[in-house]
Amino acid sequence: MQLPSQIRSVPRRESFRARPRVSHRQPVACGIARTLVATLAFTALACRPAAVRTPGPLSFSVAATTADSLRAVLVRALADSAFPGAVAVAGNHNGVLATVALGHLDWAPSATINDSTLWDLASLTKVIGLTSAIMQLTEAGLIDVDAPVQRYLPEWTGPHKDEVTIRHLLTHSSGLPAWRALYKEAHTPDEARVLALVTPLDTLPGVRMVYSDLGAILLGLIVERTGGEPLDVYLARHVFSPIGMTDTQFRPPPALWVRVAPTEYDPWRQRHVRGEVHDENAFALGGVSGHAGLFSSARDLSRLARLYLNGGVLDSVRLFRPETIARFTALQDSALSNRALGWEKPNGRNSAGHFMSPSAFGHTGFTGTSIWIDPAADAFVILLTNRVNPTRDNSRIGPVRVQTADAVMGVFERAAAFEHSGRGGSRPH
Repeated sequence: MQLPSQIRSVPRRESFRARPRVSHRQPVACGIARTLVATLAFTALACRPAAVRTPGPLSFSVAATTADSLRAVLVRALADSAFPGAVAVAGNHNGVLATVALGHLDWAPSATINDSTLWDLASLTKVIGLTSAIMQLTEAGLIDVDAPVQRYLPEWTGPHKDEVTIRHLLTHSSGLPAWRALYKEAHTPDEARVLALVTPLDTLPGVRMVYSDLGAILLGLIVERTGGEPLDVYLARHVFSPIGMTDTQFRPPPALWVRVAPTEYDPWRQRHVRGEVHDENAFALGGVSGHAGLFSSARDLSRLARLYLNGGVLDSVRLFRPETIARFTALQDSALSNRALGWEKPNGRNSAGHFMSPSAFGHTGFTGTSIWIDPAADAFVILLTNRVNPTRDNSRIGPVRVQTADAVMGVFERAAAFEHSGRGGSRPH
């Protein structure tokens, strides 16, 4: 397998002076003056030219204003008991613009949140891990997204399954049901995999979109067959380690649990879950699956977001080609859904909020996580929480996700409007 050549060094870009690290507690100017300074400074950041852009001299004020906006959202959410703790990050291709962390790991006395806190990503596993692997394997010629699933999983048989393609699985239009309680039926991870393979289709492929964890489980098996390694090993070697995502992993060892935000008190396991995957089916599959199981930190996810905004390169290491990113993040069939390949697209009603461009892509996780990346605005927004602590019945996270995205993208929107008015001056190159 020629996969190592997919992760290769590329010439370094022109270096730039790093911005000073800014705390959201830093005092800033007030009212109209602060907004004016922020929008002036953000002129240097809002529209990305072809050449490498250096941060403008007033980027400190932009960072502080963005952090103030994020902090206001999280303070309200914490007061509303949306979660015991959270961290929000905003940035662009150059780096992190603002990080705001509030609350604690647990409702009980516990450590405070920071950018190295480990979170159960839940369904962000589908894009951070699974989709990344499929993108690489597609570039290597080992997966064809329009090939039938049975080419890679010949044992996946049943009525109309021969018509299902990899693309159908990636867009949740395979005809599979949304879910099956594997953990209630299986006694071992192997039994759980067999149950996923024998689950029949509900509908014909391509007829409708039904968000399906079962499809992601099958895709994880396909990555293992074509990549030649267990899913966790493949991702560690070919995705996370090459770009310095040292926190991102399945099944974090007990030594790291002090950094892990607990999730739900699980009636099935009869314990407060911490350090092991919240999703019961992922747990039944041994803690490693294409649909859930990854743990990560804000600082790690920021690195992957920046890689996407840099056309697949970070710190001279390339994971994907720009055309692969464009292919996998493009809307597939607007008549059927707002899905790209693996990723979700803004639709005005989801967690992307109201200011993301049509080129944006993102995803959410059941535990209270979300990520959105907007290449047109050169922006990313990450929100990590454990809103299921102590129960999944807490549904307050929905509006918080929207408000977080809008808080960041609103700054970009105002900055772009100011520049287009002709008052923004020239951008440094």
